[in-house]
Amino acid sequence: MQLDRIGVLDGRDLTTQETSEQARNQKSARRQAGGKLRAVAAIMLTMASCVPPGFAAQTPAGTTGADKAASDLPVAPTPIPTDPFDLKSSSRDYSKPYAGFWGNPVSKYRATSVPKASFENSVRLSDMLKDGKLYLSLSDAIALALENNYDIAIARLDLDIADTDILRSKTGQSLLGAPSGLITNTQGGSTSILSAGGGPGGSTGGAAGAGSGVSGLTLTTGGAGPSPESLDPFLGSTISFDRDHTPTTSFFSTGTSSTNAYNFNLNQGFVTGTNLQLAFNNNYASSNNTVTEYSPELSSSFKATVTQHVLQGAGIWVNKRFIYEALNDRRIVDASFRQQILYTVNQVESIYWGLVQAYEDVQAKQRQLEQSTALDSDDRKQLQIGTVAPLQVVQDDSTVATDKQALISSQNTLNYQQQIIKQAIARNLNDPVLSAAPVIPTDRISTEAIPEEQQPIEALVQEAFQRRPELEEAVLALRNDEITLKGARNGLLPTLDVYGYLTGQGVAGSINKDLNPSFCGGPCPTGSTGYGTALGHDFNNSARDEGIGFNITIPLRNRYAQSVQERSLIEYRQAELHLAQLYTQIRMQVVNAQFALTNDRAVVQADLAARDYAKQAVDSEVTKLHLGASTTANVLLQQRTLAIDEDNLIAAQAAYANARAGLYQTLATTLQHYGINLPEAATGQIKAAPVVPGVTPAPAGNEPSLAPPAAAQPSATPPATPPAAN
Repeated sequence: MQLDRIGVLDGRDLTTQETSEQARNQKSARRQAGGKLRAVAAIMLTMASCVPPGFAAQTPAGTTGADKAASDLPVAPTPIPTDPFDLKSSSRDYSKPYAGFWGNPVSKYRATSVPKASFENSVRLSDMLKDGKLYLSLSDAIALALENNYDIAIARLDLDIADTDILRSKTGQSLLGAPSGLITNTQGGSTSILSAGGGPGGSTGGAAGAGSGVSGLTLTTGGAGPSPESLDPFLGSTISFDRDHTPTTSFFSTGTSSTNAYNFNLNQGFVTGTNLQLAFNNNYASSNNTVTEYSPELSSSFKATVTQHVLQGAGIWVNKRFIYEALNDRRIVDASFRQQILYTVNQVESIYWGLVQAYEDVQAKQRQLEQSTALDSDDRKQLQIGTVAPLQVVQDDSTVATDKQALISSQNTLNYQQQIIKQAIARNLNDPVLSAAPVIPTDRISTEAIPEEQQPIEALVQEAFQRRPELEEAVLALRNDEITLKGARNGLLPTLDVYGYLTGQGVAGSINKDLNPSFCGGPCPTGSTGYGTALGHDFNNSARDEGIGFNITIPLRNRYAQSVQERSLIEYRQAELHLAQLYTQIRMQVVNAQFALTNDRAVVQADLAARDYAKQAVDSEVTKLHLGASTTANVLLQQRTLAIDEDNLIAAQAAYANARAGLYQTLATTLQHYGINLPEAATGQIKAAPVVPGVTPAPAGNEPSLAPPAAAQPSATPPATPPAAN
């Protein structure tokens, strides 16, 4: 099937096309054969002029064979990028050096400090504690999670870790990689539809589908190709002082000598594949040798060597490819952080509705106990006057005991749900006030239909394609794989380096007073010159040495480079399949989420009608009982039915609330619907709580008691024969 191409993030196309394996093999063979060598100057000019500065953006049009490895991908709208590089966990930018070039030179060699993590709860949480209770709306719960949740706090540091890789890449070093997985250590909540793949922060697999390092099954070819030039200059120096005293064994040997060396060297690489080496050597030497002209002798030399890669390692793109990848990785981490916010907000909302369900369940169980207790009391009175059988009271006692057990179980569930939501929205649970405070949820779900229920499926699918962070991550990972492909292809080339050097030398000093006149052919000259004379000779061309040359290394079989290039292409194909599969998965998730929401709202409406009918049935049966037209057993039966219907309604409302949150998460529109500011979430400083639509205030009423019900009192043994009626 012929597929179209997909737009990529910044408005440029990730252009890809199917490759002919035969053409790729033929091109590799031609390269390995060597071909014709161009003139050195022409090659260097060509490499400098033909390197595309936007290498990482797209594959040049018109290329074929191995130069164009990507196949077309499914049609989809351009993903809306997560605000790239706007997410910062602090004011410090770790993609830049701690001390600038003109700053304190010593600061470059000092350890950088990173602010300590806070383990205290935010002020917002303390402000919500009133009279020893935590009154919590859904908006407040989300705001507290954005400030205090550990999963978000850990993911927040991934942004800074990715920035450090950008700084590292600017030196030409290979990347350590940036973690981009979901962190799922918060307990409670429903299972999210978001994938949890990634690096150290997550569980398994990378964004492109291939596991890497200790987190995956195998290593990948990421970073394949020749090592870039070192873009940070290095200054070296050797200073030595030598005093040598040796026995004299011939006329030319030295008995005593002193040698001081002051040598300096500078090494600097450039993104064109050029390397500059500067050496500046200075020596001071004195001896008592009678054949040495100068004692002391001052010598100085200067040498500049420029080396240019012509084939392997040549060009801007191959030496800056780690920078391109690091920038893409940072954008992947941005998208991953947005994914983390979507995941955690959905999880906290699920926990909140679980708390509401447990809260209302306790209220329902208390009503059931009150009803069964009241009925038991009435039957006891009826027993005294002989209008009910003793066995009915025994049955009533059994019902009361069952309701008490159900209430205790429901209270325990509520207590647990309160602890669950506390660990999701608080960072320090050791505060005795917070630990003991009951959590009172103040919001209830509204069952009114939302616009997404009525929209066509295809419109929702296209919206999800634009907003889902997993797609953004996968497309960026595919772009990094393209960079790897080009690096691997460059690694197939032989090594050809052109170099040129220029050397200057100078000598000065004092004429040796012990110089043997026989070596001078007469009286020896006298006088002396200083170090300035030797230094001047370095640069006045009086003793110049210059030259050019080239080094070439041709691997005769080149099996290693072939294996890397082939594997990188296979991994690229795998990433393409992963991306195409991701589109299918998201489409099915959207379809399922819309169906689930529509179905769950219908279930709520049906259960609400059933509950209302059961309440009227109970009232009617109680009225009949008072009129003598019914029995206690019928009343108990109707009360059990009402209890079941109330439980069903509570569960249905919670399921609907989770389905609505799940649809927002599936479309990745939670941030827009709730008004969550992503840059504020990145800093953990939320200025205004999100506003969650579709919720209503909880009805006013007595809060459920968390104290266990009083133990059932043993009833008096009913008489064997009821007293005769008057």
